[in-house]
Amino acid sequence: MPRRRKRDIIIKGFSKLLKEDKLKIVAELMDNQLEAMELLKSFWHNDNSRQKVFDEFSENTISNFYIPYGVAPNVIVNGRNHLVPLVIEESSVVAAASSSARFWSEHGGFHAEVINELKIGQVHFLWKGEKKKLLAVFDELKQYLRGAASDITANMESRGGGVVDMELIDMTAEIKNYYQIRVTFNTVDSMGANFINSCLEEFAGALQQFCKNQDSFTKEEKECQIIMSILSNYTPECLVTAWVECSYDELDKMDKGLTGQQFAEKFALAVKIAEVDVYRATTHNKGIFNGLDAVAIATGNDFRAIEAAGHTYAAKDGRYRSLSHVELKDGKFKYSLTLPLAMGTVGGLTSLHPLAKHSLEMLGKPSAKELMMIAASLGLANNFAAIRSLVTKGIQIGHMKMHLMNILNHFEATKEEKEKAVLYFVEHKVSFANVSKYMQEIRKN
Repeated sequence: MPRRRKRDIIIKGFSKLLKEDKLKIVAELMDNQLEAMELLKSFWHNDNSRQKVFDEFSENTISNFYIPYGVAPNVIVNGRNHLVPLVIEESSVVAAASSSARFWSEHGGFHAEVINELKIGQVHFLWKGEKKKLLAVFDELKQYLRGAASDITANMESRGGGVVDMELIDMTAEIKNYYQIRVTFNTVDSMGANFINSCLEEFAGALQQFCKNQDSFTKEEKECQIIMSILSNYTPECLVTAWVECSYDELDKMDKGLTGQQFAEKFALAVKIAEVDVYRATTHNKGIFNGLDAVAIATGNDFRAIEAAGHTYAAKDGRYRSLSHVELKDGKFKYSLTLPLAMGTVGGLTSLHPLAKHSLEMLGKPSAKELMMIAASLGLANNFAAIRSLVTKGIQIGHMKMHLMNILNHFEATKEEKEKAVLYFVEHKVSFANVSKYMQEIRKN
């Protein structure tokens, strides 16, 4: 009988092991166990108390994974200048956002506004009865549910938020006996996921009790089966819009071969393609999230929830489209972005992660609304820079110049070799093959 490999063995109780023991188990899967242990330990924070905080952010932590923390200067939003923190490993993103921000800082800056900041949660349940009987007692039910969760909502209400509204949603045409109570929340400066979910779970238990107490309900109607209670990351009523605008002649220097108007028209056509072609729209919107996600991570926000909502919104009319749009009118170029964006500045990692806390301080301790506008502006900035490159010199020239260091590190280039390579590739095309050939030549000599 063949001997089982260590990676094939099912590990029980892994989460209960000491960190060192977890590390040993992982290292045993590597060719060089000692080297693997040293590598993972080398990324531990030298301050044990701070490392303990990082360890407790997640489960089964054995090390830290570093991602560059950069800044984009000159980001003027509604007249206020910001130095914006960006956490991202893609080399060209910070450069693109910074370049775009610098240009618009001299042409009116970014303008932004929060259209709304409401979020949605749902209690999903099965109920065997006629909808009209639920509707007849729904106002009474809403008050009952509010009362049941009053201890949870009190603090949020004191800050100006809380439960805004409740709605009965009939889904029986899709699934037999299936209903929802769709709850609208205002979570003020917090992202509010834990608050919303706590409220919803309280509502679920209260809904069951309410049904049992209804004298007008039959025995079958008194039984309400809760399926689940959870917030929705789709937040179409938590919207922010950001835009830039200038006259055509202010775009005259974008490309030597194009007038400002020609550039604006070509730019508009590129965006129009992203509005009608799903393949282009996907990459186009990814460029927006390059900037948005980087701000979200830097400030301790959930970039995965932000992306999920944004992509759903991009397909809200049944076809996935660009989230940004161009308007050319009366000699003016206007580029805008509107999307759902649920962000917070209190609670969660925003106060627990030392760098997230630092990021918010760098931004002037913004409210959630202000952070939404800053993040949306960075998404627009990065997207503008990408489209500008695409319709002029092409995106690979700038991208590969930024990627040069990554390729040189792959070849373990020395400091002297890197300095020579940077000078050489000012005039030569950057590609993995070309850098490889260059490194072979200089090492021969």
